[in-house]
Amino acid sequence: MAKDKPKDTKGSGGKKHDPAGGQHHAAKAHGQAAKVDTSLPGSREELMALHADARARRNAAPLDSPAFRAAVTDLERIEVRVAAIERAMDPPLG
Repeated sequence: MAKDKPKDTKGSGGKKHDPAGGQHHAAKAHGQAAKVDTSLPGSREELMALHADARARRNAAPLDSPAFRAAVTDLERIEVRVAAIERAMDPPLG
């Protein structure tokens, strides 16, 4: 049990190891990069209409149901496509 362990009287002083030394660190990428679904419409306006429809489907579906998860997946695909379009604008939006 924990009471049987001797206390750390030297070294870190019980603090967690901080590789940044207490300074702000740059964010690291995690997971996989999102893939842009080019089969979706190419205009932001059309995508926003699809997004509203997918939101309505998600909100109407029971939590964690297959319909809920399908709507969330559609939202993800649409949002990645919107972000790609906005980054390509001159000047970039956002």
